[in-house]
Amino acid sequence: MAVKALKGFKDVVPGDVETWQFIEGMARDILHRFGCAEIKTPILEKTKLFKRSIGETTDIVEKEMYTFADRNGSSLTMRPEGTASVLRAYIENGLYQAKPIQNIYTIGPMFRHERPQKGRLRQFHQISVEVLGTDLPRADAELMAMAALIIEELGLSVSLEINSLGCKKCRPGFNTALLDYLAGIEDLCEDCLRRRETNPLRVLDCKNEQCQAYYKDAPAILDHLCGDCDSHFNAVKSDLDRLDVAYRVNHFMVRGLDYYTRTTFELITGDLGAQSAVGAGGRYDGLVKQLGGPDVPGIGFGMGMERLALLLEQREEKIAPPGVDVFIAALGAKAQDMAFEMCHKLRSSGLFVAMDYQDRALKNQMKQADKAGADFVLILGEDELVKNVGILRNMQSRDQYDVSLGGDLAEWAISLVDMIDKL
Repeated sequence: MAVKALKGFKDVVPGDVETWQFIEGMARDILHRFGCAEIKTPILEKTKLFKRSIGETTDIVEKEMYTFADRNGSSLTMRPEGTASVLRAYIENGLYQAKPIQNIYTIGPMFRHERPQKGRLRQFHQISVEVLGTDLPRADAELMAMAALIIEELGLSVSLEINSLGCKKCRPGFNTALLDYLAGIEDLCEDCLRRRETNPLRVLDCKNEQCQAYYKDAPAILDHLCGDCDSHFNAVKSDLDRLDVAYRVNHFMVRGLDYYTRTTFELITGDLGAQSAVGAGGRYDGLVKQLGGPDVPGIGFGMGMERLALLLEQREEKIAPPGVDVFIAALGAKAQDMAFEMCHKLRSSGLFVAMDYQDRALKNQMKQADKAGADFVLILGEDELVKNVGILRNMQSRDQYDVSLGGDLAEWAISLVDMIDKL
């Protein structure tokens, strides 16, 4: 019996991978325009990194992390999200010493043991962006504008929802008001009853319909912000307006990670069923210090590659793989030998080149070239070898041109590239 992939783990095969490459290429281009530098972090980290950053009472830490002991007994975890690993690298490598404000991004796999469904896998991939070293509201607005621009240039449409979670100064007052409201409700789900005792804010993140019905009348955290947090949130909204970034304030929106403070946001779509968030993030002032680094503020977001790919696949047009520049149709053993060398020289000169190694009939090779989307076909047969002149056919116009086969092969390849560029 064949071995299959693990449940919740999915291959990205040719035909689909082109969509992923398109997303990554677009995202990198936009992130570089905003001055972001890429960082690559390990998949495995010490478990305590995520317990300290995400919070021990979160669903991720309590239920979803892939955690195990290695051979020396150390507890290791496959990263469930990107921010903690990037901040660990930021601290460990002293990146804050090079520049006071760092814009960093990473693209890669994350792991959570969740129930697999459309748009939610156990190995999923994220574009994670962090801006470290500034707490200015303008940084929040610019980060959300960056995320919105990625969505826009991918040709997708989502809505931006924002909220503020306040800070250590104003959060206790809201928690008290929320606990007072929750005190008389006993038929909450098991998770909410537990969270009510450990982390009251997290109950608002519950997806249970019965619980959500109760929370519609719950206190709004925006009514409990301190003066500084209220001014910060108003400035964020003002700067989003300046950038013409549309948004909706959702005072019930909280994030499932304990490290968030002040600005939080989600990019929402109605085209993926229950998995409506395409991207999400927020401010986490104090987290770098909590992880042993300097006391610098930060804000970031994660964007799900699988969900972006699903949205792109719902459009009628499919992202095609790159077509072949030149297909060499070689007939006979001598022509096959020459074509084999030509392929390598042309590839070394920057072209996408293919050939048929089976020495089939010209008609079959032309069909293969057409199926591969070749722009040109170079035909080499016995007559061409005798005349030392190949035939270059433009597959769109059907025009044909004579191509000399003489001289140094490397120089010949360069001259053919020049010829094709001019046609």
